[in-house]
Amino acid sequence: MSTFRPAARALEAAALAVAVVAPGRASAESEQGSPWIDLSNARARLVAGAPATRSAKAYLAGIELTLADGWKTYWRMPGDAGVPPAFDWSGSTNVASVKVLYPAPHRMHEAGAETVGYKTSVVFPVEVVPKDPAQPIDLALVMELGICRDICIPAEAKMSVKLVPATMAGKPSAALLAALDRVPRPDAGRRSLDPRVLTTSAKLDGPAPRLTVEAIFPRDSSTADAFLEAPGGLYVPMLKRAPDIGGTQASLTADANEAVVRFEADLSRTGNAQDLKGKTLTLTLVSSAGATETTWTLP
Repeated sequence: MSTFRPAARALEAAALAVAVVAPGRASAESEQGSPWIDLSNARARLVAGAPATRSAKAYLAGIELTLADGWKTYWRMPGDAGVPPAFDWSGSTNVASVKVLYPAPHRMHEAGAETVGYKTSVVFPVEVVPKDPAQPIDLALVMELGICRDICIPAEAKMSVKLVPATMAGKPSAALLAALDRVPRPDAGRRSLDPRVLTTSAKLDGPAPRLTVEAIFPRDSSTADAFLEAPGGLYVPMLKRAPDIGGTQASLTADANEAVVRFEADLSRTGNAQDLKGKTLTLTLVSSAGATETTWTLP
């Protein structure tokens, strides 16, 4: 099933907001980043920075976005509606690779749908590896995203900054490090307060197919949430939080300050449960204390 959602159709029908930054102007402010671009009910800029650690081979840059009150934008998996952001770096020079990282998102409730994304502001950390570390990088981005309230307005922003070799020896930006800290960590890098998977189960046959995830969160689990992504454009319904677990299952937690939370996805309404067999899903667990990301291969 396509990942295209009803809000995407609204995007097509709305007017396109386009802003352009002249490369020369952005380069003059390369230490701080490109100038702010005014979009419809949002602003964006591209920020340059030194590596996150001294041993890292990649610059740590960032895409900073601020949103007007009541407006939002979407995560890479937008949920039941909406479209994810798209990043085009093809205009860059001396670039071996560019990787955009996504801070932990939030579940957002809309009329007839639940979506996943960000409100107020977000910084997407960007790891940029140069082809030739001795030469500067002209980092150029064309970003497309939806800025939404009751309707969605598609926006396009063109931004550029110059990353110079001297920056590689500098101190990383505190703001970019803070954004990097909000990116869900893999199992190998999980911290003590980050949520972790306890059990997963998949029932893909029969009249009531479903996916179930049980995870361990800090005891104050009011902010606990979980999101599933499938490969190849397959759609998985949003996980829903089930009634809290107590008794024997709760005793499986390793600490009295932890709680087991169950989430379920009802696959009966999508009709694609069989298509998920053998697929590897990405599972993201989010809480106010931390976030983790892991994979789950279905039977």
